This record gives sequence, structure tokens and C-alpha cells, in this order.
Amino acid sequence: MSEREQFSTQVERLAQSEVLHSSESLCRLLRYLARHSLDHPGVSLKEYQIATEVFGRPLDFDPQSDSAIRVQAGRLRAKLIEYYASEGAADPILVELPKGSYVLQFHRRASAGLPPHNGNSTVKTHTGAVFNVQDSAGSWKIAALALGIVCLVLLTVVGILLTSRSVISTALAGQNDLEPREFQQLWRAFISAPQAPWVIFSNAAFVGRPETGMRYYNSSRDSNSLIWDHYTGVGEVLAVHDLDEVFETFHHSLRVKRGSLFSLDDARNNNLIFLGSPSENLTLMEIPSTREFVFQRLADGPRKGDLAVVNSHPQRNEEKSYVASPSGLPLTDDYAVVGLMPGLDPARSVMILAGTTTFGTQAAVDYVSHWDSLKQFLSRLPISSDGQVEPFEALLHVRIVHGVPVSTDLISVRKR
Repeated sequence: MSEREQFSTQVERLAQSEVLHSSESLCRLLRYLARHSLDHPGVSLKEYQIATEVFGRPLDFDPQSDSAIRVQAGRLRAKLIEYYASEGAADPILVELPKGSYVLQFHRRASAGLPPHNGNSTVKTHTGAVFNVQDSAGSWKIAALALGIVCLVLLTVVGILLTSRSVISTALAGQNDLEPREFQQLWRAFISAPQAPWVIFSNAAFVGRPETGMRYYNSSRDSNSLIWDHYTGVGEVLAVHDLDEVFETFHHSLRVKRGSLFSLDDARNNNLIFLGSPSENLTLMEIPSTREFVFQRLADGPRKGDLAVVNSHPQRNEEKSYVASPSGLPLTDDYAVVGLMPGLDPARSVMILAGTTTFGTQAAVDYVSHWDSLKQFLSRLPISSDGQVEPFEALLHVRIVHGVPVSTDLISVRKR
């Protein structure tokens, strides 16, 4: 395999990793930078070029007033560090995005790059640096050089491990004025308050045990059964992670609580972010909730009893209700609601991010946590004269493949 093929394979390994695979925009940026670095080694890239060719920004894009590309590069830089400090710790090829640059660099670990000891030997990086080792005064010179390289690599790895958290935080965080205005605009009420918002995730009531079988609690037949209320869906877990990354960019923390522990005092005194529909996040029934797109069990028809998103005031080309794929069949479609509204205390805000299944909830959070989709979303939302996002409700359609949300489309938006 040629050197180029090896580097390209490493890039794809990165894109498919746990660290990066869920971020389509960062994977797109990684592949673009890799292709440029391999096709045009040493040639710099401009923010304008990345903005227009990778993220589809308009031709009048101004890097001086819009820091979106710097932020995306910072996020990618942090993800690369995170990858090599975890699942990529043993990878033979290192991919680096130096700070202040948009040109990827490829390096081989010493153990992967040193050729056999049989006379003259060469160690080469993709930057073109060549070290020639002459087999003249004895093998001790080669051993000393090899030891020096190994020590250097070890020091580098230790440095990465010791500083990865701070570098990740710095790269993801930055200063507020370096954040894409889209994130500031949507989350303004939540990041301007001195207290961290509460993230309330759904945890439905179950009976039974994992080893013998579990099912949703049914009050008519399970009144004497022990209830387990500390389980949640994989979508909610990933959603909390995505939200934490967003708020970390603002140097703002989150507080996380499962729905069964939520109290009305929480609602009165804090900004709230709810993950999951009222069918599982029952605390949503106790506070102001959506009224245009409402979660309800269907009372009749072939899908009677299934959870649906009911459209209170259908507009042209809209359905009266939206329901996920039938139970018993592979889940390929789901629907989710994103809503922003005042809380019990009008000075507080509530954000609802909920699907009819856990995958819809995951997709809803992903939709508002990534710059490319958020930018399109904001173009449809009601915005006040001072740039504040006004209360709204939005309905999303989610496509799912093998339990992974792969695409999300905005169906409708209502101003509250």
C-alpha cells in the first residue's frame, strides 16, 4: 500500500471512530483537509475557501465577521487529540491539525516508521524531513538515535495525555465572541443566566428485571410490582453528550437530572432542557409544554394506542398526526418536536427536544447541536428585532438506519 493510501485509510478510520462518526460536518471537513494536504502538500488553505467549498457558505462570506470556520477547525483539532488519547492510542499514523493552520500533517509513530537495521536507514515524515543513519562507528549510534526518537515520541504522547482535556476544552470553548452566532442566538437565554440549566432526561417506569425480561409499567396490572425508574434510552445518553459539548464552548456547564427526580421548584427557579416525550418524561405534563405539536396516543384507526405527534392546526400539505414505524418492523422513520417556550416563571426558558422514540430525541438534539443544520433551522424560526429567537414549536422527520439517525428534515415551524 502506498504512503498516500495509508494516510487516506487513516483518515477514514478517524471518520468512522466513536469520537467523530456522529459529526457529519467535522468528518466532511476532515476529508476535505486531508485531500488538500495530500494533493497539495505544504500549500495553505484560506477560511473563505473552506467556508464556500465545504460548508456551502455564500460567496460574500467574510471570515473577519464570521468565526464559524475557526470554531469548526478548533472542534476538529480537539477531536483528533481526543481520538489519539483514547481509541487511537496505538494507531501507527498520527494525523494532526496544527493550531493556526488548516493544513493536516501526517506522522508515523517511531515503532511504525523505523525500517529494518541493515546498513543505511531512513525515517521520513510526510513533511519531507529525512534522517540518514550511517552504519559506520557501530550499532550504538543507531541504537542511540532510535532511543532518542522513542523518548521523543513518549514525551509527546505523555504531553498529549496530560494536556488533552485542557486543549479540548480550549479548542471547543474559546471565547463567546469566537462562537458561531447561530449557537449564541438559539441558546442565549440558557447561557446568559448565571445558573447552569437543568437537563431533564426521560426515565420511564419499568417492571421486571433485565435477566428475566422487562416491560413498561402498566398501572392496571402492575400495582403491586416493584418499579424500576432509573433506565433511559441510548438517544438520551448521546443527546446529553452533544448538549454538553455545545455548552462547553460557552464555558457554561449543565446539570443533569432524571425525570423522576424533577420537582416544581426546579421549574420555577431554573432554565430547563427536556429530553424525551411526555410518554416517558412524565414531568413534561407538569409544566407549560407544546400545544401545536402534541404527543398523544392514537385513540382509533389501525395504529390505535401508538404514540403520535398530533398536529393541532394542520396547514397545507401537512398531516393531522405523525407516527413512527409500526412496532414489530425495523424502525426507519420517527418524528420529533423541538420547542422553546417560557417556563412557569416567565423569566425562565424551557427547551423541549423529544422524539416518539429515543432515536428521534437523539436526532432532535443533533439537529440543534451542529452548525450546518442549526443555520438552516434558524432561517425558519421567528426572530425578534433584537435578534432574539422567539418562542416556537417545530416538527422534524427523522430517517433511521440500523438504530442510527441518518437524516433529519424540518417539516413545519409554528410561532407560539
